[in-house]
Amino acid sequence: MNPLERFYRIDQLLDEHACLPLGALCSALEVSRATLKRDLAYMRDRMHAPIVYDRFAGGYRFDRSKGHSGPRYALPGLWFSAEEIHALMTMNALLRELDPAGFIGGEVGPLITRLEGLLARANAPAREVLLRVRIVGNMGRPVALKWFQMVGAAVMGGRRLQIDYVGRHRNSRTTREVSPLRLVFHRNSWYLDAWCHAADDFRTFAIDAIERATPLEATAKRVSLKAVDLRLGGGYGIYKGEQLQWATLHFDAQAAIWVRPEQWHPKQEARTLPDGTYELRVPYAQPHELVMDILRHGERVEVIEPDALRREVMRRLALAVERYRGNP
Repeated sequence: MNPLERFYRIDQLLDEHACLPLGALCSALEVSRATLKRDLAYMRDRMHAPIVYDRFAGGYRFDRSKGHSGPRYALPGLWFSAEEIHALMTMNALLRELDPAGFIGGEVGPLITRLEGLLARANAPAREVLLRVRIVGNMGRPVALKWFQMVGAAVMGGRRLQIDYVGRHRNSRTTREVSPLRLVFHRNSWYLDAWCHAADDFRTFAIDAIERATPLEATAKRVSLKAVDLRLGGGYGIYKGEQLQWATLHFDAQAAIWVRPEQWHPKQEARTLPDGTYELRVPYAQPHELVMDILRHGERVEVIEPDALRREVMRRLALAVERYRGNP
């Protein structure tokens, strides 16, 4: 714990207790008496902390009397960047969502406390920081805790799993033996990148679509993460693959205002055209997720190429029009 962290911890302890003996403070901070006395002197002299020693109570406390005079006490302001706050808040939210019923509170609880302690460094209590930052989920699909734990244990332990899986695209149920390779969190949902021994190939499984998982004694197939990335890391969204195509999308000027700051893919290519419209090129292996993102922009986007993707979007739009014609 560095000095600044100790200052915040001393502030927290004295704020939570009416008075604390020197030994209790040393124990809580895990420092020597000499170090603690130097810290207290620094806080009083440099930060103007109203810390006093109460001889009658036998410990240190904040002097909260109205008669206290002198410069205003304030710890050094410390705030996080937008990326750091998002990361901390997301971790906090994920941990709480992972354990809504308190099944693994003993393991997750200390980590949540640590995260809230980090957030509290923003010169405000952790509870206040949490109230002032809101994270809105994006239609995440709940995962059964039992299967999530089992999949996670298999990934870390290098053991195979037998899974009963619901394939949503074909509305099929299959039983597969897989070697779990890594967990993926994408768009508020959890996925498993694995080697499927039935297909003898890489596959990505939505963990919420696993109806049952059984640990096996067999050791998982050893595959480097570099190989996983080469095969599953290049396409669009969660649907990856090695055989990539490039989609060219043309957004009108109104949609361009919103789309221009977005990153659809790490390797995307984009340009703003003279008339204010926006051209975006992204690689993809399978069209499912890309088509959904295109359709959410409705009439404000046009697929220029490839023809197969253009026809698929046209087909989906035509089906939507037919549905509305049949239900005026």
